Amino acid sequence: MPRTYKIEKTVVISRPLPEVRDRIINLENYSKWNPWQQMDPAAQKRITGRAGAPGHKYEWNGKKVGNGSLTLRETDDHNANFDLEFIKPMKSKAKDNWHFDPVSENETRVTWNNHGDLPYPSARLIGPLLKKNLDKQFNDGLSNLKKMCEDC
Repeated sequence: MPRTYKIEKTVVISRPLPEVRDRIINLENYSKWNPWQQMDPAAQKRITGRAGAPGHKYEWNGKKVGNGSLTLRETDDHNANFDLEFIKPMKSKAKDNWHFDPVSENETRVTWNNHGDLPYPSARLIGPLLKKNLDKQFNDGLSNLKKMCEDC
């Protein structure tokens, strides 16, 4: 049974890098593109800290999505790194990292990477299914992000 997992997906968005990056580091946008948050629109949400600054935090609590938080750890012109913590239904922590590469003046390659430990025993048992589920959710999230950025 695997002890860790890692998922990474990439999309090209037809918008300048700073604009795309700003959509990610401002957590006011998180529920607009994130597929997990869209599963539970009735979930309670709380955003604290200054957008784009370390410590900027998105917390959620809902029946379908459980309880957790996403906190901006660090950012620069081409990266945004977050700490992801799940409290319920199962405690776990992960790293949620983004990399932004300019393809052209008006196109940005966005790479979303998430990795973490699989707590013993339950998460390790579902580890093989987790990758399949995350593949779909990451593709959906990047598709939502692309649409949100390109439709503005």
